[in-house]
Amino acid sequence: MATEARSRPAPIASGPIAWARANLFNGWFSTAITLLLGYLVLRLAIGTITWGLLDAVWSVPMGANGHPDPAACRAVHGEGACWAAVGDKWHLILFGRYPFDEQWRPAICIALFLALYVMSAMRRFWRRELAFIWVGILALIGVLMWGGVLGLRYVPQDEWGGLPITLILATFGLALAFPLAVLVALGRRATNLPAVKTVCILYVELIRGVPLVALLFMASVMLPLFLPTGTNIDKLLRAQIAIILFVGAYVAEVIRGGLQALPKGQTEAADALGLTYWQKTFKIILPQALRLVIPPLVNTFIGFFKDTSLVLIIGIFDLLTSGKAAMADPTWQGDAAEIYAMMAVIYFAFCYAMSTYSRGLEAQLGRSRNR
Repeated sequence: MATEARSRPAPIASGPIAWARANLFNGWFSTAITLLLGYLVLRLAIGTITWGLLDAVWSVPMGANGHPDPAACRAVHGEGACWAAVGDKWHLILFGRYPFDEQWRPAICIALFLALYVMSAMRRFWRRELAFIWVGILALIGVLMWGGVLGLRYVPQDEWGGLPITLILATFGLALAFPLAVLVALGRRATNLPAVKTVCILYVELIRGVPLVALLFMASVMLPLFLPTGTNIDKLLRAQIAIILFVGAYVAEVIRGGLQALPKGQTEAADALGLTYWQKTFKIILPQALRLVIPPLVNTFIGFFKDTSLVLIIGIFDLLTSGKAAMADPTWQGDAAEIYAMMAVIYFAFCYAMSTYSRGLEAQLGRSRNR
């Protein structure tokens, strides 16, 4: 009995203290690095909290001219944040030049976009009816933004701006670029159709070899030259076409990588079952390929969502451009950090939501695969 007791392995310690000792303080070098990084993080956290909360100015009184008096912000300049600038300019940042008394309409559109994203992320809504929901909500967004019907005042696209423009470009860009990317990825693998394969290769290499800025300029300046006389395509639509073509090329290569990663046995098994090309592609091959490339797909989507800010170079009033317009107000010059912080929080919220959802979806599909 004594021999058996001595041969038993020592119990493994668990808990946060044991984890910290094993991962953060398991040697003199690891301890030194942990303490140094902890000191830097603590200093950064204290400085941020002091600047953004403790010493911040949240509101300012109105001056004799009827405009906010920034004297309180100037008194703490460099020591505390002036969130009063954001409070005064948030309408311009979020909605751009949209008429002030009609800004409830783009606010509803933002809420509709968020509801659409949430519904699309829930697997119980992954049915054929979801496509009709997309069409209905996007049509409602168009009615709200344009107006001109149901007693709504007509608002031309030149007056649109802010976050709705960013969401419109991102949503339509991803929704239309994804099926284009699937077709291009399949076309690049179509060895029995050399003409189709060549066109897909040329498209991908041409688009990937040109920056998005150049495509936006071409869509804004060159595209109208190739249209019949008297035909005029809206500037926002031209930018949307350029973005769809740009994203489609990058997503196509990601999907092609997933297709190449699948073992040939999947295709051979589908052929043995007598399935047609489209049946085996959309029921067997493509779902498995997309599951393999969820991380790079989401990485591409996140990068594209942020790249929509480049439309400012052709005069489209997106979120970033609206923020820069707010900074141009002489009253709040010098308070750009707070406005940039607000826009950074908005971009981070959307990008982090995409990243978190992709990790959850990947884990969920991985569990179903391992059953």
